[in-house]
This record gives sequence, structure tokens and C-alpha cells, in this order.
Amino acid sequence: MTTLTRQDLNFGQVVADILCEFLEVAIHLILYVREVYPSGIFQKRKKYNVPVQMSCHPELNRYIQDTLHCVKPLIEKNDAEKVVVVIMDKEHHPVERFVFEISQPPLLSISSETLLSHVEQLLRAVILKISVCDAVLDNNPPGCTFTVLVHTREAATRNMEKVQVIKDFPWIVADEQEVHMQEPRLIPLKTMTSDIVKMQLYVEERAQKAS
Repeated sequence: MTTLTRQDLNFGQVVADILCEFLEVAIHLILYVREVYPSGIFQKRKKYNVPVQMSCHPELNRYIQDTLHCVKPLIEKNDAEKVVVVIMDKEHHPVERFVFEISQPPLLSISSETLLSHVEQLLRAVILKISVCDAVLDNNPPGCTFTVLVHTREAATRNMEKVQVIKDFPWIVADEQEVHMQEPRLIPLKTMTSDIVKMQLYVEERAQKAS
């Protein structure tokens, strides 16, 4: 049995691997459920022992993978506070913001087998919540697009400009209109707590979506 502690060099990598794999599935599912892209570009797959919809569009998949590849070092160092999927209308004003708040609690030690099985159960519950979130959200206007934002701790923000993980895929400061939404409706979806990560998922929804 393998035991991990917070001081282990590979501990951050384990957490980052788990979360980035989860975020990839979650982003695909959000885009499907919220009809940002036509349902025809998605295929049913199985993740966390539940059916999910994953895009088959190469350019879309590459964008999501490149984004998460850049997010991964921030999660490894516990520098990422939030990962936000922003759905925008034709005027690039946000209509919905799916906010994944991430924190890593103090950890003494835990067996890797216990860790993986427990976390997978928790992530499955989050995925199931995303798959039915349209029941609590209003329809979005046609022609929506999306982007992914990362909120980092202050020290990390200063260093990010120096580090470019992928060539021609630099970090840029988000537009103010992508970050803020006037008087949004807040819809909590799911909170998960485990020995290695705590995550809260909620949606900020614009009150008037008609464009």
C-alpha cells in the first residue's frame, strides 16, 4: 500500500492529475448540457462509472486540453483558487459562470488506494449534478460561446507572466466583463470534501438572458 503525504514531491502531481482529468470531463459536459455547441459533435462516453458527453471536435478538444495543461502547474502548487467556465452571449457578455472553487486541506498521510476510490465517488456526484443542472437554469440565448478563466493567489499571478507552459498559448488578464456579472443569481450545485481536495461548484446566472 502506497502512502502519500503533503510533503511528497509527487503529491501535488497526483492532485493535479485527478482534478485536470475531472475538469476536462466537466467542461465537455457543461458545453453539452448548456447547448453551447450542437449535440451532434458530442459522443457518449463513460467516466467515473457514469455516462457523460464528450466532444469529438478536434479544435475544441485541443483548446480545452491546452487550457488545462496550463492550469495543471497552478493546481500542483496549490496556486489555483477558482477555475471558471464562462458562457457568453453574442456580445461577449456573460450569461452563466460555472465556478469551481478549489482548495487543498492540510494532510498528514493517506493511502493512495483509499484516496483514489473515495475521490472518484465524490467527483462522480459532481458530474451527475452537472448533467441535470439545466433543470435549475434558464435557457441561454442562441449563438453563445465560452472561455475558461483561472483565479490565482496573488503570488502566483506575479509569476505567471514569466512562465509559458505551451508555446503560443500565453496567459492573459481576463476582460472585466468576463469576470463580473451584474446582480447574478447564485445557484449552488455541489460541494465535495476529501482528504486531498475541497471543491465547491456553483453557477452565477445573469437575471435577464435575452439578447
